[in-house]
Order: sequence, then C-alpha cells, then structure tokens
Amino acid sequence: ERGEACKRLDCIGCLRTSHGLTDEQKEFQKVAFDFAANEMAPHMAEWDQKEIFPVETMRKAAQLGFGGIYVQPDVGGSGLSRLDTSIIFEALSTGCVSTTAYISIHNMCAWMIDTFGNNEQREKFCPDLCAMEKFASYCLTEPGSGSDAASLVTSAQKNGDHYILNGSKAFISGGGDTDVYVVMCRTGGKGPKGISCLVVERGTPGLCFGKKERKVGWNSQPTRAVIFEDCAVPVSNRLGEEGQGFNIAMKGLNGGRINIASCSLGAAHASLLLSREHLSVRKQFGETLSNNQYLQFKLAEMATRLVASRLMVREAAKALQEGRSDAVSLCSMAKLFATDECFSICNQALQMFGGYGYLKDYPVQQFVRDIRVHQILEGTNEVMRMIISRNLLSES
Repeated sequence: ERGEACKRLDCIGCLRTSHGLTDEQKEFQKVAFDFAANEMAPHMAEWDQKEIFPVETMRKAAQLGFGGIYVQPDVGGSGLSRLDTSIIFEALSTGCVSTTAYISIHNMCAWMIDTFGNNEQREKFCPDLCAMEKFASYCLTEPGSGSDAASLVTSAQKNGDHYILNGSKAFISGGGDTDVYVVMCRTGGKGPKGISCLVVERGTPGLCFGKKERKVGWNSQPTRAVIFEDCAVPVSNRLGEEGQGFNIAMKGLNGGRINIASCSLGAAHASLLLSREHLSVRKQFGETLSNNQYLQFKLAEMATRLVASRLMVREAAKALQEGRSDAVSLCSMAKLFATDECFSICNQALQMFGGYGYLKDYPVQQFVRDIRVHQILEGTNEVMRMIISRNLLSES
C-alpha cells in the first residue's frame, strides 16, 4: 500500500522523479518502484525488527538486473550508467532503505572487480555477484582508521604465490553472511601508496568474524568485524598492481557516495508522502492539519529540499559517468547535501506525526533510523567538506 502511494506521489508535478528521464529510464524506474512496493515495503518492518537479511528478495532483484547495475554485460551485468543506477536505488529505497543500501554496496564491490580485475577475475567473480548467487562486502574501515583510511594497518605479506593477511576490519556490511570480501590491505610502506586490494573468499582459512553488531538502523543487513589471522590469499586474487589499492578504494567510493545519497532520496520521497497523507487525515482543533499554514510551509520546505537534493545527485552521477574533472567534488557535494537534507526531511516527517511517529507501527521512524548513518558512512560528511574545500583551494 505504501509503495503504491509512493507512485501516486510521483504524479505530483513538482515532485515527479521521472522529470527529464528517457523512456528507457522511466521504464526501469517503474520496475524498481513496483519491486519496492510489492517485494520490499510489506516486509520492511519485519526485516528491521527481526534483523532478517532478505537473501531471496535480493535474488529476485538480481533477476531484474539490480545485482550488477553498472557492471559490464559480458560478465552478467546490466551495463547501465551512474544516473540509471541512482534512479533505481532511489526507487528501491522507498520500499526498504536498509536492504537497498546493502544492494548498493554489493554493486560497488562487483563494479570494482569488473573495472580493476583481469578477465580471469571478472569471469570468476562477477557472474555470481550479478546474479546475487554470491554476495559481496567492502572492507576498508578498521578499528583505528575510519576517516583516516590511508593509515590502515591490516597487512599482507607476500609468501610465494600467496599473501598472508593479518588484521581486522570494522563495521563491515554483510560481514559473516557474505561470500566475497574486497579488502584494502598494506603490502608496502606507510600512506596510500602502500595499500593493495585483495579479494578474499568465504571459507578461506584464517578468515573469521566478530559478533553481530546491534545497530540503530540498517537492521536488514548484518554488520560484523572481519578478522584475518594468517589468512592465505592467492596472489591471483589481487585487483590491479601492488600499491593501487587506495586508488581503487576511492574510485569505488565516488560511486558509493552517489548510491547512498540516492538511497536517502528514496527515504525522503516516501516520508514526504507519509506526511502529506497524515496532514490530510489527522484532525486537531476542529480541522485537518493540512489547513495549518505552519505545516503547509514545512511541507513546502521538505519538497524543495528533496527536489534540490535529487538534482544535485543526478548531476553528480552524470559527471562521474562522463569522467569529468569536477566529478569527485560533485559526488562529495551531492553526498553531503542530500544525506543532510533528506535526514532533515525524514525527521520533520516524524515530527508531523507527533507521538504516532515515534511508534514502530509507523514506518517514518524506520526511515529516520535507517538514513541517519548515511551522514557517516562512505566518508563522513565532515570528510566531504574536506574534499570540497581542498578542491576549491587547490584551484585558486
């Protein structure tokens, strides 16, 4: 019911998510909205409360091409653009932000292997990832290196045709339940040039996991520490050359920032709808809340922030697709602006619901909980400000 309502909201001219899209984009956007309405929204609360990782639902999404959206078709991907990807993730997130956010991370990992792997690696990993027969996790953050990612200490010592991996990664989405771990590790000296990228497969001796973390949101995806204890990984599982890992990680994150911002758009879109419907039916002081000018103005501000965020995200997606020199800054701007503004929209929606908004019977509280972390991961919004200001000052 809520997913169908999201599509009704899309009929309101100033909020229409299909503005400026090609017929093909409108078609797969509709497919994503339908999937969100029928396969995700009815289960969103249950997945959250019971902490269910909805593997079979995600495999159904993969049958629609959503397991490797911007992976090349020769290894099972859909071969779509970054803008196409943003459109799809925004629509899917109206059904469940947490699940869509995991799918976006999985897509990022598959793209990294597709883009930086050799043909043998692409053919080994990508088809199963695109079909979501296997699931992927991105392993960069460590207990002692969050925003300062280049200081990571997980080490990989070369020993014949293997690397011996030791260390741990923190806050890994899917950790313990997924099959493929794209791991940034230190094969050389200090700093970013000493980092390489290895693909570690589930079942590798020495690969183990911490306890499942108890989180505020994102509960339909497990989060654990990923631990390496003399974990022997074939040299043939290294993506690119030694020393290229940090560059690979950052290129993955540029797209990841667009993806996570798109997930925030979907949450804000759905929350705006919920607010609009609530104001139309809830009565106080003898009339519906929709007649209250203060709340009318708040709704107008929410809609304006949503449309502005969407325009920024889509412009950044196009810049990234085209390889423009301003792409990194625009991705950072879009992630900063959209995740901040969309959280504000969802939080305001909760406020409009009053006490009901704080009950788990109503989905608006879950949108608030699920997108709060978008201001932290894929590079904190403070780091986004650093990237943007560095670009501004370096060109002066």
